[in-house]
Amino acid sequence: MSSDEPALDAVTLEIIRNQLEGVAEEMGEVLITSAYSPNIKERRDCSTALFDADGRLVAQAEHIPVHLGAMPEAVAAVLDHDPRPGDVFVLNDPFAGGTHLPDITMVSPIILGEDAADDEIVGYAVSRAHHADVGGMTPGSMPAGAREIHQEGLRLPPTRLVEGGEIDTDVRELILANVRNARERWADLRAQLAANERGGERLRSLLDEHGREQLLAAFDAVIDYSRERITSELAALPDGTWSASDALEGDGVTDAEIPIEVSVTLDGGEATVDFEGTAEQVAGNLNAPLAVAKSAVYFVLRCVTDPEIPPNQGCYEPITVTVPEGTLLNPEPPAAVVGGNVETSQRVTDVTFAALADAAPEVVPAGGQGTMNNLTIGGRTDGGNEEFSYYETIGGGFGARPDNDGMDGIQVGMTNTLNTPVEALEAAYPLTVERYALRSNSGGAGRYRGGLGIERSVRLETSATVSLLTERRRIAPRGIAGGEDGATGENRINGEPVPAKTTREVAADTTVTVRTPGGGGHGDPTERDPTLVERDRSDGKTGDDER
Repeated sequence: MSSDEPALDAVTLEIIRNQLEGVAEEMGEVLITSAYSPNIKERRDCSTALFDADGRLVAQAEHIPVHLGAMPEAVAAVLDHDPRPGDVFVLNDPFAGGTHLPDITMVSPIILGEDAADDEIVGYAVSRAHHADVGGMTPGSMPAGAREIHQEGLRLPPTRLVEGGEIDTDVRELILANVRNARERWADLRAQLAANERGGERLRSLLDEHGREQLLAAFDAVIDYSRERITSELAALPDGTWSASDALEGDGVTDAEIPIEVSVTLDGGEATVDFEGTAEQVAGNLNAPLAVAKSAVYFVLRCVTDPEIPPNQGCYEPITVTVPEGTLLNPEPPAAVVGGNVETSQRVTDVTFAALADAAPEVVPAGGQGTMNNLTIGGRTDGGNEEFSYYETIGGGFGARPDNDGMDGIQVGMTNTLNTPVEALEAAYPLTVERYALRSNSGGAGRYRGGLGIERSVRLETSATVSLLTERRRIAPRGIAGGEDGATGENRINGEPVPAKTTREVAADTTVTVRTPGGGGHGDPTERDPTLVERDRSDGKTGDDER
């Protein structure tokens, strides 16, 4: 490959940028189609990305926000362990580059060629997937009762699963000995290996097409481009400091509210987001690693600037996130964190949007459902020979927008997963879906209405362990600019209300019902277009059955 490649022009740069993003997207398709568990194959609870040799994010598939914003921390952790050609590192430790233990990350160095003579590392292929079980005190590894990380599952610091192109069978067996349904876990891990391999193959193809110097120059150029774009967008917002507060509804140990405080300072194209005043780390599992808090902030600032800016390291460089150590959003080990990734991240999103509501009123929506409504069911089939772990995050109401209603029954904020189709769920697990419907009247009234929540009822055909990690059961999603709050959510087992965070052993024929929150309304309800009011009634979106 020649070292005197022509300088990058705008057209060539745009072609290469799209090719790099295409590689990340193709990695994701390989992971999804190769996986065994419905959680990855159907819900697509996974993410893929490309990094350069220095560990900078170059391109990512548009998958799960909470995964993607935290991935640079995982690559940085691997770089500290001297990765070599032919290695594949695996990790999930939230205190060493991970988010929570079910999210297993693989990092693979990419070299110039397939033989040892071309062993310069030019980048890294990275995949992250939420595994349906990684051990711990309950099936599914999402226990409401965890008080320290050791109870949540197998904890993996950056570890070579593959060394010199060969799988380390000792590491593989160690992992599989500590998880439930080891056959499914290994199948999903192999899917991640395949995704990373595809990333390496495709990047080498681009090296052949464009040459080493031009492709590496494109890495710098796409990062510079995104940095310039987001800096310009931030500079267009008014300078100043905006603050907001919100709270979590207890940590599963106590019901006491857990405050989150944020101040966002915009200054000439840079943003500083400070969480001084947020609660100390808690005894339960709502602690969120700093990487998770950063992910939520990055997501919000991309939303209020221009979401079409290519997502890479350049998007993050003008943003500084500060969190005191030992607090809810920067906990010290051995803090339990499994709920922080899924629930606390949502509250960080909510409170950061709230802080920016006056700075960017034309784009900030009312509060969305603000929870992932995590439902985990695990146990054995009636024969007792097969273990199963079902995990689902359930959609709800999106907050009304300044110029449109909120969307009904979708994932909000830090998750971007699909649902598990009823047919796939019932085929894979000893479960029957009895009801799956929108909750009428759950969206907050306003000039523009909040989106509707969902009701999902699942009947168990065998005894099992049920874990629920949910929020917005007491504190409603906020309306904005005079709009009303959305409806709070509710959890029931056999018709009886249960806490927002609970783990229970239940018998066969038990029915678990999750009713998710609606989104907040935007604007004065009296200003709503009368034709839209009539449409709401005819579509069944308003009524007296839910409030």
